[in-house]
Amino acid sequence: MVSFTLLLTALAAAVTASPLQAVQERGIQPGQGTHDGFFYSFWTDGRGSVDYNNGPRGSYRVTWNNVNNWVGGKGWKPGPPRKVAYNGTWNNYNVNSYLALYGWTTNPLVEYYIVEAYGTYNPSSGTSRLGTIEDDGGVYDIYKTRRVNQPSILGTSTFDQYWSVRRTKRVGGTIDTQKHFDEWKRQGNLQLGTWDYMIMASEGYQSSGSANIEVRAA
Repeated sequence: MVSFTLLLTALAAAVTASPLQAVQERGIQPGQGTHDGFFYSFWTDGRGSVDYNNGPRGSYRVTWNNVNNWVGGKGWKPGPPRKVAYNGTWNNYNVNSYLALYGWTTNPLVEYYIVEAYGTYNPSSGTSRLGTIEDDGGVYDIYKTRRVNQPSILGTSTFDQYWSVRRTKRVGGTIDTQKHFDEWKRQGNLQLGTWDYMIMASEGYQSSGSANIEVRAA
């Protein structure tokens, strides 16, 4: 026979599951951390809703609704040059969204994107092309933009953004990041600093959408 004390203890544990556990069952809260051997980052400006969930290895799934801006995914920290492979589902061509290898450096502070697919807005709009690069059977256009007093990994800052934007959109393949970094420097004098994180990211801006992505070392 189970003792009355043990029965009460079991019932209390079942009823009073921690708030953190309940939150984790609904999705990860904004922030950074490690999961199943990979680094993850999830940021939102707080408008709308984002249900972000880490999966096995380098995978994650996410659904966002009526956001202003959010970005998240899995990868590595630090994120030095490497060959990256990814696959999954991302079907946000009719909304404002990106699928990109995304990261930061410090000294100088730089936010960079290697864009594999984008929706209704081309991130190169309004700026001049600095050159091109071929990688994994596709051509990417190289751009530089500047952000003034905007959120960054070091708080509100002014910093440059470097871009490689693939002309033929895709969801799956390999990316040789060293090629991109070398061409950014050679063609546009785009200098990178100390490696911070690198993730295979989904991003939404003033949109609703979903993605299910896995990243790994190629």
